[in-house]
Amino acid sequence: MPTTFIPGPVQVRVPATSANLGPGFDALGLALGRHDDVTAEVTGGGVQVSVTGEGAGELPADERHLIVTAMRATFDALGAQPAGLALECENRIPQARGLGSSSAAIVAGVLAARALVADGEQRMDDDAALRLAAELEGHPDNVAPCLLGGFTIAWTEPGGARAVSLPVAPAVHPTVFVPAERGLTSVARAALPATVPHADAALNAGRAALLVHALTADPALLLPATVDRLHQEQRAPGMPATAALVGALRASGVAAVVSGAGPTVLALSQVPVGFEAGTDWRRWELPIDVSGARVIRGRL
Repeated sequence: MPTTFIPGPVQVRVPATSANLGPGFDALGLALGRHDDVTAEVTGGGVQVSVTGEGAGELPADERHLIVTAMRATFDALGAQPAGLALECENRIPQARGLGSSSAAIVAGVLAARALVADGEQRMDDDAALRLAAELEGHPDNVAPCLLGGFTIAWTEPGGARAVSLPVAPAVHPTVFVPAERGLTSVARAALPATVPHADAALNAGRAALLVHALTADPALLLPATVDRLHQEQRAPGMPATAALVGALRASGVAAVVSGAGPTVLALSQVPVGFEAGTDWRRWELPIDVSGARVIRGRL
């Protein structure tokens, strides 16, 4: 069946995300109310990318841009490539901070490409979009909340990634502390050992299960539910300021964790009045994004 591209632009709004959430390594994620907006349009030739906000002047403005990479993979899956593309990216998600900027770019690219094909949703449903996004990212824990919104549990089967989204208890009010320094997921993963003690794995399994209950029904349990033995201590030497802030918040009774691979810190329970993280941290109280990625034809 021939592929027809729609005339005019489509716009995708994608939320920031925080993954792992302590014990839920590579499985749990949360969509947060800070967004990137991407406008995409098929053109007669070439690739043009403009970026404002986070990453402006740093991100590539051609085929190397991650959104373009994701769009190309999606067009391949849908059966045809357009002659050219024009992208406008208004970025509010910090780059390389553990808030899902790469997942947001991948999800934006997959959904924008699908929306630019006249029957894209019939050719690629949401489950297939999740599988492709997770394949491009390498793991599903950030792309799942970015796509679905809310609190997500993601896993991978032989056929690819799957995920479910659960409602979050109203008393959960996330706060993120974003440092000036950046981190790379590849470097953070390299710090992890190939094996872990059975006792640590068992502890994390129990706390991850408890965290599902705490986030959805009983936020009073968030502090014990966010205990982790699989990745945060192992990564601490590479980001000592992050580890120190997590420790200070937890000592104050706050359910604080490393956001994704760091170096951002996520607090899931109320931060005490007067708590000072220091001038090196941007502090944002963010709502939970319950709807996930949004797509419209035209402009928002």
